Amino acid sequence: MRYRASVNELSQSRVQQLLHHADSLRLGIEILENGCAVIDAGIKVLGGLEAGRIITEICMGGMGTAAIMQNPYTQHWPLSIHVHASNPVLACLGSQYAGWSLSHGKYYALGSGPARALATKVKEGVVEPVEALYKELDYRDSHDRTALVIENDAIPPIEIVDKVAAACGVKPENLTIIVTPTSSLAGGVQVVGRVLEVAMHKAHALHFPLEDIVDGSGSAPICPPHPNFVKAMGRTNDAILFAGQVHLFVKGSDDAAAQLANALPSSTSKDYGKPFADIFKAYDYDFFKIDAMLFSPASVIVTAVESGKSFRAGKLDNALLDQSFGL
Repeated sequence: MRYRASVNELSQSRVQQLLHHADSLRLGIEILENGCAVIDAGIKVLGGLEAGRIITEICMGGMGTAAIMQNPYTQHWPLSIHVHASNPVLACLGSQYAGWSLSHGKYYALGSGPARALATKVKEGVVEPVEALYKELDYRDSHDRTALVIENDAIPPIEIVDKVAAACGVKPENLTIIVTPTSSLAGGVQVVGRVLEVAMHKAHALHFPLEDIVDGSGSAPICPPHPNFVKAMGRTNDAILFAGQVHLFVKGSDDAAAQLANALPSSTSKDYGKPFADIFKAYDYDFFKIDAMLFSPASVIVTAVESGKSFRAGKLDNALLDQSFGL
C-alpha cells in the first residue's frame, strides 16, 4: 500500500485551531525553553468536548472527521462522538493508534497522532521507522511541522520533547505536544473517538488484508468523566466495548467479510462481561494480561462492496454501560 497524502500537513490546520482559539476552547498553552508549544487539554484547565473533538481529528492525521451528536441507540447515554475516515488504514493505524512508547525517569506515556508517521531511528546504521507497523503500511510522511497527542495527567519532561523532535526530524519550535488526561472531558472524547481505530487494529490482529478495507465509520457514547484514573480509563474503554458501533466497507469475498464481522465484536473475547475497571483490577492492574481481542466495538457491520451484501454481528449492552458509567 502506498499513500501520497501527508497526515502531518493535513492535520496542521486543526493544530493551529487549538493554538489560536485556546481561550475559547478552555485550553492552556505553554512554550517550553526549546520552543515547543505544549497544549494542556485538561490538567490545569477545564478543556471540553469541542477540544476533544478537534484533538480526535488531529489524531486521525486530518484524514478523518469527528462530530458530537445525539445517538438514540444508547438508551441512557445518547451524547456520542461519530467518526469517519475515507482512508481508515492511514487515518487510524497510520496516525491515530497510540503506538509510540515514550519514557524518561518515572514519566511514561504512549504517543498518538501524525508525529508517529515521521518518527525514525537508526538501527545498525540503517534509518527505519520507530514503529515496525509503518513498514507493513509502506508509509513514511515528510513535513516540517508535526503534532503528537499524549494521554497523561502531566506535561512531559523536556527530554521527551527533544527526543520526539529529533526522531521526527523537526525543530522543537515546529513541534506541538497535546496532553489530554483520561479524566478530563477532552481526554474522554478523544479516547472514545478511537472506536473506528480499535476495529481497524483488531482487523489487523485478525490478519484481515488491510488493503481490502476501503472506508469506515464508527460511533460511541461520550462517557461521564471520573477523577480516578482507573475508573476514567474503564469508562472510556467501556463506551466502545459495550456501545461502540462500526461500519466497514471492504473488498474481497462475501465469506471474508462475514468472517471479519463475526470475529470483530468485543463480546467474542473471553474477558467480556463486566466493566473494564473490574477486569483491570482482577488482573492486578497488568494491562498485558487482558485478552487483546477484547478491545473492539460492541456492534459491527461489514459491507462487501463488490457484492453489496452486509454482515452484522455483536450487540449493544446498555445494562453494562449503565453499570460502568455509574447510573
